[in-house]
Amino acid sequence: MQSGHEDNTPYYRLDPDTVIRAIESTGLVCDGRLLALNSYENRVYQVGLETGDPLVTKFYRPGRWSDEQILEEHEFSAEIAEAEIPLIPPMRTNGQTLHEFDGFRFALFERRGGHAPELDQKNTRVWLGRFLGRIHALGAARPFVSRPELTIASFGGAAIKSLLDGQWLPMHLETAFSTLSADLLTSIEAAFERTGEFAVIRLHGDCHPGNILWREGPFFVDLDDCRSGPAVQDLWMLLSGETHEMATQMKDVLDGYTQFHDFDRCELNLIEALRTLRMLHHAAWLAKRWQDPAFPIAFPWFGEPRYWEDLILGLREQLGRMQEPALQIPEH
Repeated sequence: MQSGHEDNTPYYRLDPDTVIRAIESTGLVCDGRLLALNSYENRVYQVGLETGDPLVTKFYRPGRWSDEQILEEHEFSAEIAEAEIPLIPPMRTNGQTLHEFDGFRFALFERRGGHAPELDQKNTRVWLGRFLGRIHALGAARPFVSRPELTIASFGGAAIKSLLDGQWLPMHLETAFSTLSADLLTSIEAAFERTGEFAVIRLHGDCHPGNILWREGPFFVDLDDCRSGPAVQDLWMLLSGETHEMATQMKDVLDGYTQFHDFDRCELNLIEALRTLRMLHHAAWLAKRWQDPAFPIAFPWFGEPRYWEDLILGLREQLGRMQEPALQIPEH
């Protein structure tokens, strides 16, 4: 089944019985236990089996990715796992990792427990840096063919256009957002120009702490947003706090990272630009998914004027941050 038109309510037929029948279509036997896990873009469940440990299944949002793009995600996951980097890849059942049942595509994963990493610990940051360096060494070995690239146009320009064309902003904020957006795109483009040419490699793509499980060490999960882009995209989401705090944190991450892969420090110019693109992209994502019944329940504040006021304030702060010098990381 290929990517096509995205239905606003694609999961209305995905009831518990359909989930269980889909799993059992692979030859597994469920015991009836079903637990919905925290996911909005896709639908993810923990499923009990008659024999063995429960597993996790992800039902891909219909129309979002093509089969080729999903399989490329699976191939990248398998490469990482085969290199003994702790990532949870999709299981291969009946010779395949991508399954289809009643119009839904899904994948199966081993269940792994864990908690969020303690990023305030230096050892944790260095540890994560080592594994990300190894992931990026693989990611740089060859390009994606079907997966998209993170670009200013796709994460910035398209997001702004969809928000303004869809008339999502309160009327009294539309002009302010439109003017600010133009200034943001100018500053983002300037940051990319300052950076110069950088390597575009295969990335995790969404490497925030919620996609890292910690249990005697890290496990990376959810490559659903894997794409091509600058290496720093997988690093900056591990940073928080004031500028001097982020500089220390990035030094620790790079101390581990550069043991396995080179890092072009010019990419530090992209951190605030990438943060800004993520903020714009996230707002557009919520708007795009708003007709999915799960979204108003999970994000009730999205339709309130206060959300847009806070977003504009945050974006104005980002405009200021993009005028500041890039993070200064000590060499030693």
